Amino acid sequence: MIRRFIIPAIGLALVTPVALVTPIASAASVAPAAPAAAAAAWGAARAVPATAYIANLDSGNVTPIRTAANKAGQAIRTGGGPEFIAITPDGKTAYVANEEPGTVTPIRTATNVAGPAIKVGHFPFAIAITPDGAAAYVVNDNFAGTVTPIRTATNKAGLAIKVGRNPVAIAITPDGSTAYVVNDDQVGSVTPVSIATGKAGPAIRVGSFPQAIAITPDGSTAYVVNNFAGTVTPISTATNKAGKAIKVGQQPVAIAITPDGKTAYVANSRSGNVTPISTATNKARKAIGAGGGPGFIAITPDGSTAYVANSGSGTVTPIRTATNVAGPAITVGSEPFAIAFTPDGAAAYVTNALSDTVTPISTATNKAGPAIKVGIDPGAIAITP
Repeated sequence: MIRRFIIPAIGLALVTPVALVTPIASAASVAPAAPAAAAAAWGAARAVPATAYIANLDSGNVTPIRTAANKAGQAIRTGGGPEFIAITPDGKTAYVANEEPGTVTPIRTATNVAGPAIKVGHFPFAIAITPDGAAAYVVNDNFAGTVTPIRTATNKAGLAIKVGRNPVAIAITPDGSTAYVVNDDQVGSVTPVSIATGKAGPAIRVGSFPQAIAITPDGSTAYVVNNFAGTVTPISTATNKAGKAIKVGQQPVAIAITPDGKTAYVANSRSGNVTPISTATNKARKAIGAGGGPGFIAITPDGSTAYVANSGSGTVTPIRTATNVAGPAITVGSEPFAIAFTPDGAAAYVTNALSDTVTPISTATNKAGPAIKVGIDPGAIAITP
């Protein structure tokens, strides 16, 4: 089984091979507070209302959660197999990729009403939105290998752009000039696409079976995670040239970069750890232990903490970026899949694929709140800005 997801706030997409995750013993975990106490503490902690949108893969819908109250609203019907969500920078529209019918469903966040489905390519599963919010780029995972642009003003799809074989991830530079598409194949490559012209440039060779990508905040470098190679390839966005591969752990699947751009954190699924990389030197530092099968990583808006979802342990590992020291594991639900933060960084929300729940975590205390029931097999999550 292949599960994929995206962090739309930073245009990072990745694919996690769940079949390769081997559960191992986790570090000592912290039990959640009693429900009544946790709920009371939660209300005091949240200050800025926001809505989290959760894609329920097997329900064919999206569950909205009001983060001010941690209450799930009525599910919004989408297409079959919704796997990805991206929200426009103004927060007005959430775009949901429906893998089975080959469509994207736009949802107006003011009303939580879905608009007409937008036809794209076969098996769409990754979306990145330009910084100006004018267009959404949808990766269609098929042997033909295409990306479909959607104009957000009209919700009309443009002509598909040919990229490489089995595209699985996409990220757009902060200046909005170029989209980088990761092609997951034995001969791994990344295809740069000009946003202005919609033309694909020559493929850039990376490592074997690349699966994730992140771009530094200054836009100078794209880092590509090569799953089978156990490496990360840096690409200069000025020249579209790949640098020397950086060795990390076994079967890396996810990457996130700190807001100051100084460190990239790579989750190594089989190794059960996280490798920090100095972006100034492109050197890997000592690996940081996590839980079983770390498959997703996200960093708080202030850059102070990286949170790692350990699908094999049912835990989340917080890592202090100042020291690269992991704190006690936070117990969440079964097979935690993805993480997103509220705009103020006060809370992290974790989707639990096998529990059909979302677990809120206070980032001030690293305590989990009561689980929120959503649809069946929740995966991707995005929160309004």
